[in-house]
Amino acid sequence: MKALAIDTTNNVLGIALVDEDIVIGEYITNLKKNHSVRAMPAIEKLLQDCDIAPNQLEKIIVATGPGSYTGVRIGVSIAKTLAWSLDIPIVGVSSLEILAANGRFFNGFISPLFDARRGQVYTGLYQYDNNEVVCVESDQNLLLTDWLKMLKEKNEDVLFIGNDVSLHRDLILTELGEKAVFGQVPLHNPRPSELAFLGLMKDTTDVHSLVPNYIRLAEAEAKWLEQQK
Repeated sequence: MKALAIDTTNNVLGIALVDEDIVIGEYITNLKKNHSVRAMPAIEKLLQDCDIAPNQLEKIIVATGPGSYTGVRIGVSIAKTLAWSLDIPIVGVSSLEILAANGRFFNGFISPLFDARRGQVYTGLYQYDNNEVVCVESDQNLLLTDWLKMLKEKNEDVLFIGNDVSLHRDLILTELGEKAVFGQVPLHNPRPSELAFLGLMKDTTDVHSLVPNYIRLAEAEAKWLEQQK
């Protein structure tokens, strides 16, 4: 099955083409540039380079968040448009699960992490079981201090991965000490090929039902709702 995977949820723009268990092509950049301008040209170029026509695609797989609100919307919108216009199945995958997949050779818990400002993070807890990534604690948005307190109680080694981990390294070490393990630099970028293979194992979603998973409301939305009370 030929599948196209799309991730625009954070600074990393990732596009991959896979066919069953083969990665045909993969495009990754980690730049603070507008995905709305770059995502479709990247998709078109990858398809062209791999000699794959759009009508040969059999599934669309997209990262649904959490992450940048704008980035999440861009990827989901592109993916839904492609799936609807090509009349093929679509699958959504957690952005944090994609990142956690980079820790497949770590024997312990995996905490993928995106900074959410004001001491908060987007994170979840994962581990590998029989070569499959398993969610131990669901994706959430919370104060990093609260998250680390919970991890400390588990008293297990935890691998932290993500481009924002460096922002919180000192606090993590202070709270967890030797139980904290930090991924090597290549592990911090979510891989679109990992997104593709995760999506191939998940059930498809009705294209009109697939929605972004922001986890928390945008600040403007939260303020508006507060004003309506």
